[in-house]
Amino acid sequence: MVDIIESLKAGDKRAAARLITKAENNEKEAFEILKKLYDNTGNAYVIGITGPPGSGKSTLTDKLVKEIRKKYNKKVGIIAVDPTSPFTGGAILGDRIRMQDLSLDEGVFIRSMGTRGHLGGLSKATNYAVKVLDIIGMDYIFIETVGVGQSEVDIVKTADTTVLVMVPGLGDDIQAIKAGIMEIADIFAVNKADRGGTDRLVAEIEMMLDLNPENTPWKPPIVKTSAVSNKGVTELLDAIKTHKKFLKETDLLKTKRISNIETEILKIVKEELMSLITQKENHDKRKRLAVDVYHKKIDPFTAADCLIKIIKGG
Repeated sequence: MVDIIESLKAGDKRAAARLITKAENNEKEAFEILKKLYDNTGNAYVIGITGPPGSGKSTLTDKLVKEIRKKYNKKVGIIAVDPTSPFTGGAILGDRIRMQDLSLDEGVFIRSMGTRGHLGGLSKATNYAVKVLDIIGMDYIFIETVGVGQSEVDIVKTADTTVLVMVPGLGDDIQAIKAGIMEIADIFAVNKADRGGTDRLVAEIEMMLDLNPENTPWKPPIVKTSAVSNKGVTELLDAIKTHKKFLKETDLLKTKRISNIETEILKIVKEELMSLITQKENHDKRKRLAVDVYHKKIDPFTAADCLIKIIKGG
């Protein structure tokens, strides 16, 4: 453990990759290491890139990272969350294939992660991966979520700035941008802007923003991009930097991160409680309770109370 801790402090990418794998596999050693190195976190700025499938998230992330490397020479980590293979449990798409030239850059670390059945657009271990990349000295961390439409809202609980990537011509655009996913965007990127229907989509997003009843101090900007031809990438990066400056100046970055930490703590507690409930020794007790509920001897609420008492040791 001492060796991997020292390697991480020295910014060793291989040690980072090993630790992320341990966290994905739920190994206790990973969490012990993260506990010891937690003081080294909180320095990186986390950017979420989210949106429907086929919107060009990977290409846009690739271009943004290249722009940061070229302009500012900052270290960048990329966590690309992909659908999970039902056979291996690994990421199916593997964004490193689409970012091959970036993978050769010493200042860039790319990690593909499978969702492993976890809903909300992120892998269960995404938060741990962010911490690991923070520890090894990444200045910016990009999280590209799996495209899952309107349920893809977990990113807002992890990222400092969330970019929602939209494209014209996906059908009912208003349906695609309404509900929960509309509220998570700090910046809208209308990608593949060389297509017809771009101005209509921009107008619809503006209309939705104007109809938003919440009077917030930040109005999400809409940036037209064409990632393949590198158009609008500089403007999008400028919008991200403007949002970062806004959050710092208004102290909202601190507020947002505290809120995200609270969510993370609750998530860890839930996972621990579920682990206790699903332990083998409690299986027979759960089964008996289920049978009693079926025969109407007790109700589901009383059964739940019984399970809670079992966990408490009562």
